[in-house]
Amino acid sequence: MENILECKALRKAFPDCVALDSIDLSINKGKVVGLLGPNGSGKSTLIKLINGLMTPTGGDVLIDNMEPGIETKRIISYLPERTYLNDWMKVKDILTYFKDFYNDFDLIRAKDMMNKLSINENDRLKTMSKGTKEKVQLILVMSRDASLYLLDEPIGGVDPATRDYILDTIIGNYNENATVIIATHLISDVEKILDDVIFINKGKIELVSTVDDIREKENKSVDALFREVFKC
Repeated sequence: MENILECKALRKAFPDCVALDSIDLSINKGKVVGLLGPNGSGKSTLIKLINGLMTPTGGDVLIDNMEPGIETKRIISYLPERTYLNDWMKVKDILTYFKDFYNDFDLIRAKDMMNKLSINENDRLKTMSKGTKEKVQLILVMSRDASLYLLDEPIGGVDPATRDYILDTIIGNYNENATVIIATHLISDVEKILDDVIFINKGKIELVSTVDDIREKENKSVDALFREVFKC
């Protein structure tokens, strides 16, 4: 099966720490992958390197056989950990902006998801709760017809009742040839939609496995194995 992502001896060092320590990783197309690890494990750093927001200290990262750049940004849809949209903007203005900026943005799909979550297009972001802002961002990201979706903590700021809808939104709005990478530490919530998992800790890959293999070989859930591997 063809890879959408390859990391070879990928390293990222800062003056006070090594965020990623020469990792090797391959991810196939058409998978929903959990990038799982405790806070500070290197998840966000890896996603930023894939998205071209950071430069590696060493090694290589390839997206569909291309180095991060203008061409890879055309095929990556990225949800950052923090809200990046301007508070003064109305939802309808943001929808128009995304439609004009991204050729693969599906405005009808986005409006449908906004309606299902009772988000008014005339509302400004500054009037919304943190959770609602995150829903708006997720809808924008999942309304693109991308090849690779990078979701950094997509359910971290929302209530449990909304998490299921968000996960259903992720699964229901990407094509079967695309790949979704979800970085999170909320394992029990996301494992039901995952095909594969990557355990990362202190900048090193601890485990790469399919969810089915974990359940069959370890006779436990991904969440249970995660707790065992990363117990204090």
